[in-house]
Amino acid sequence: MNGKVFLGGTCNGSRWRDEFVKFLKVGWFNPVVDQWTEADYLRELEERKNCSVCLYALTPKMKGVYSVAELVDDSNKKPDKTVFLIIEKDNGKNFDDIMKKSLNALCKMVKANGVMVFSDMKECAEFINKVITSKSSKP
Repeated sequence: MNGKVFLGGTCNGSRWRDEFVKFLKVGWFNPVVDQWTEADYLRELEERKNCSVCLYALTPKMKGVYSVAELVDDSNKKPDKTVFLIIEKDNGKNFDDIMKKSLNALCKMVKANGVMVFSDMKECAEFINKVITSKSSKP
């Protein structure tokens, strides 16, 4: 395992990762690439497996549900290294009430599995910094 955080979650032109990494004091892996290939997919799987923390951030720009599937899968298989961040606004877009209700249910589900859930980007990054720093300092 390496002292990095996997930055999973909303793609679709969202720039949340650019903002988030400003708060990190640890390494990170951004799976977003211009042209997705099988090699990119395999690298993402490897990084997701080997990173110290897997973050899944969802924003109103999300279109697909694969990030939700990854979050739920990791919340069951490795809750101690999974973190969930909900970013309520993304470039002028907001979650509607139906989506908020679904996200609240998702939060309850993954929290019950032991996942830390955040709605503040800076607080989430500070938590991840502490987790990875403490894991890295263990013999």
